[in-house]
Amino acid sequence: MVALRTLSQRYERTVVKEQLLDASARTGRTDLDGPLNYLLIGSDRRAGSSEPDQRSDTILIVHVPAGQQEGYLVSIPRDLLVAIPAGNGFGGGQDKVNAAYEHGGGGQAGARLLSATLTRLTGIRFDGAALIDFSGFRKVIDLLGGVRMCVDTEVRSIHTNRVFHTGCQRMNGAQALDYVRQRYDLPGGDYDRQRHQQQLLRAMLGSASEANLRANPVKLDQVIRAVGSSLTVDTNGVPLEDLVLALRALPADALRGVQVPSYPQTIDEVSYVVLDNGGNGLFEAVRGTRMPAWAQANPRWVTRL
Repeated sequence: MVALRTLSQRYERTVVKEQLLDASARTGRTDLDGPLNYLLIGSDRRAGSSEPDQRSDTILIVHVPAGQQEGYLVSIPRDLLVAIPAGNGFGGGQDKVNAAYEHGGGGQAGARLLSATLTRLTGIRFDGAALIDFSGFRKVIDLLGGVRMCVDTEVRSIHTNRVFHTGCQRMNGAQALDYVRQRYDLPGGDYDRQRHQQQLLRAMLGSASEANLRANPVKLDQVIRAVGSSLTVDTNGVPLEDLVLALRALPADALRGVQVPSYPQTIDEVSYVVLDNGGNGLFEAVRGTRMPAWAQANPRWVTRL
């Protein structure tokens, strides 16, 4: 316990903290009792960047039921058609959900507008948020000795021309991040990309466990610094140490990947994703305590990671 608290305190000093959640999207709770919902936003650019075209390529809602014995990674389709509220100079209007981060200006303000958009869509309020620079996670993966990823469909990268052959294999940071960005020429398109990103997060947890970082203080320090340079968090006022301690019992093999019930649709010659039957009760389940029952009743949209 003492070692874990020391580790948590090192994270506390390293990780950047900002207000990533809009007031309308924040629970206001400062305790960790009951079900928890966190928003993860993945971007190729660091928070605070003023570069244009800052769309969030990865949007995940992490739902942890009371007891912290299992977790659900709910991927929001990047092309999901939503109503984005006005904010940070943007007048509001309909667009793809991943445009909300850009309309907000990226970084802290972009995350706030995206969180407000999701709360308006789903009714979910968040207990915290994190902005992840996935390009920066390349170094983290390499420090962990790579990750084990299982390729189910052969695909050629549109970015590097690398061919990912089927089968389970060890990938370094560059390979893993390249693989999880692919969606073209995959049977499920962006749905497959979402699932691969969920698998990467699970694989990183597995590699961290395998690496036995506590026995190697030098590498542990390197990993903490690399994570800190790639992560900005909003813990809703909860000390990061308390959050790490509360989630320490969450087993990596108890994670489920969830896709939002939806389907592609072309509107005015633009490709979108639209909700199927309002999400088929998914968002109501995430807001309350019924997520395990929903997952059991909707196996089509759930994957054991």
